[in-house]
Amino acid sequence: MRAMRVTAYDEPLTLQELEMPMPGQGEVLVQVETCGLNFGDLLIIKGTYQEKPPLPFTLGMEMAGTITALGAGVDHLKVGQRVAAYTGFDGLAEYAAIPAAVCVPIPEEMTAVDAAAFLIAYGTSHVALDYKARLQPGERLLVLGASGGIGLTAVELGKLMGAEVIAVARGEDKLAVCKEAGADHLISSETDDIRAIVKELGGADVVYDPVGGDQFKAAMRACNPEARLIPLGFASGEVPQIPANILLVKNLTVLGFYWGGYAKIKPSVLTDSFAELIKWYVAGKLKPHVSNVMPLEQANEALALLRDRKATGKVVVEVAA
Repeated sequence: MRAMRVTAYDEPLTLQELEMPMPGQGEVLVQVETCGLNFGDLLIIKGTYQEKPPLPFTLGMEMAGTITALGAGVDHLKVGQRVAAYTGFDGLAEYAAIPAAVCVPIPEEMTAVDAAAFLIAYGTSHVALDYKARLQPGERLLVLGASGGIGLTAVELGKLMGAEVIAVARGEDKLAVCKEAGADHLISSETDDIRAIVKELGGADVVYDPVGGDQFKAAMRACNPEARLIPLGFASGEVPQIPANILLVKNLTVLGFYWGGYAKIKPSVLTDSFAELIKWYVAGKLKPHVSNVMPLEQANEALALLRDRKATGKVVVEVAA
């Protein structure tokens, strides 16, 4: 089988021919059709992600495909069943042997491209806003990096949950995508004063931040008393240092959040979230925004779209020929 492999850190992926894996105890073999790319994949390539497997390894956090074989002890899934899965690695290969426990059956209404764009992007935003921040109808949600893969889902889910959504993105084209996703107010990170505009709109009750840096600092100073801030990524390259005196004065709460960590510490958080999200998808309330679909051999070019911030929404690799 073909696979796109990390053979050296901070270097392009290498297309290699590998032996097809066999499913072990509690695993299934999936013929991978699509793989969604994420900002975390860029960190993995650089060797700066929180998980660092030994070289060489196959990149790809989330995948969708069809089960072709069952390992011992798997009785809740079947051969021929379509599934999506968050695996952390191995998605950019034609076959993957993965734990059955991380597989989510997907309905016939869901395309393979949508399935590969769905789990991390929608799952991250839903667990962050619902389980962690307890976003309430009528609250004001500030989304930084709102035109990115997870940012757009935060805009979309925030509106579904009844919030007033302020979207921050770079440039008019990306802000137009945010408006289409349901944003009530638009702020350009290139030209606008985030703090001043958010305060003028009445302040933020929840801040969703995959960016960090100066944008986090501006957002924190535009928060209402008892606001909740969720730092879940640092696309700016700067991890903000949070002044405790501002937290104290405004009774603010900063919520540490690593979505993938729940797969080990409390998987029911993820499975409950998936169940709700798939209901919304089938009901037509959610539609993943995929800006680019590229073949496996162009995975390096697909990753460059994320690295250079040229994508709006998700980038998906079609693995199956």
